[in-house]
Amino acid sequence: MAGTMKRDYSLVGESMRRAIETGLASAEWYHTDVSRKAMKELMQRSDGPAIRDTIIWIAAILGSAAGGIYFWGTWWCVPFFFVYGVLYASASDSRWHECGHGTAFRTRWMNDVVYQIASFMLMRNPVTWRWSHARHHTDTIIVGRDAEIAVMRPPDLVRAMLAFTGILDFRYSLPTLVRNAFGNISPDERSYIPEMELPKVVTAARWHVGIYVTTIAVALYMWSWLPLVLIGLPRLYGTWHMVLTGLLQHIGLADNVIDHRLNSRTVYMNPISRFIYWNMNYHVEHHMFPMVPYHALPRLHELIKHDLPEPNPSMWHAYREVWPVLLKQLRYEDYFLKRELPSTAQPYRGEFHDVNVSAAAAE
Repeated sequence: MAGTMKRDYSLVGESMRRAIETGLASAEWYHTDVSRKAMKELMQRSDGPAIRDTIIWIAAILGSAAGGIYFWGTWWCVPFFFVYGVLYASASDSRWHECGHGTAFRTRWMNDVVYQIASFMLMRNPVTWRWSHARHHTDTIIVGRDAEIAVMRPPDLVRAMLAFTGILDFRYSLPTLVRNAFGNISPDERSYIPEMELPKVVTAARWHVGIYVTTIAVALYMWSWLPLVLIGLPRLYGTWHMVLTGLLQHIGLADNVIDHRLNSRTVYMNPISRFIYWNMNYHVEHHMFPMVPYHALPRLHELIKHDLPEPNPSMWHAYREVWPVLLKQLRYEDYFLKRELPSTAQPYRGEFHDVNVSAAAAE
């Protein structure tokens, strides 16, 4: 398409400079009007819901691990490790996320403990990813600024499909930890991590790598895959639910805009997925008001849904909607799905900023 400028997804390249020059970096985002009283109630933190859900999560992890160990060597271990893998590698993502925001628990150390455990399960450096996610919320899907854009344009569909297997995450996450452990911090990482935090990046990576090395040593000593199936390998076989839900957050929607109704998606999900995902299916709501705890997001949704696009009624519906968009982006990388607003909503803000064009124009 004439006039299209190629997107540079590095955080130190031309798109980064352009985002700063055009005012997209650290911009003021649109927020639905919510009364101070209602927002104060929604932002009220409590240990209770997170303690309850964390006890259930840990009990389910230990129970499924115990079943897998007991039936190790037989096919009966497979369903136990299937459950264990999802709880280890998928449910940990939402726990990492909410505890990183500091909103899951009211008590700070509880957030910190669960955040550190979940970061290890995900092979994520807890220091690097805390700052990466802060940037993600400051510059959501702003090309050249956001370090967490899952599907770039034009989309690499093979890579997106492989993400469900966990192979790509494993392929890049573990080498990144090893690189950090040797003191190597990339230019992209340095672009969002404060200088004073860099030594912590190295220390955290060394702890993680040390645990993995110890696990491998134990596996060799026992001459068994079991230690690795319990620690490390779940990042391969249990990631699929995290990807299934997480891709829908922003895929196929607008980039380089400052209205979360254009670049984020809310999807109604079943109770099991919502427990694993800790209500992050209410993703427009979360990005508009990131300090609202996960357990209050359904209430927030009811309060502001008059101003938001109609949620997808299911994950299946969302993927059916987004698949044609991805195919079209192979030819027109500026194409995106524009979610329609209800008649009660305020108009979109900055909807065609920068390289974005309307769906109709792309046709």
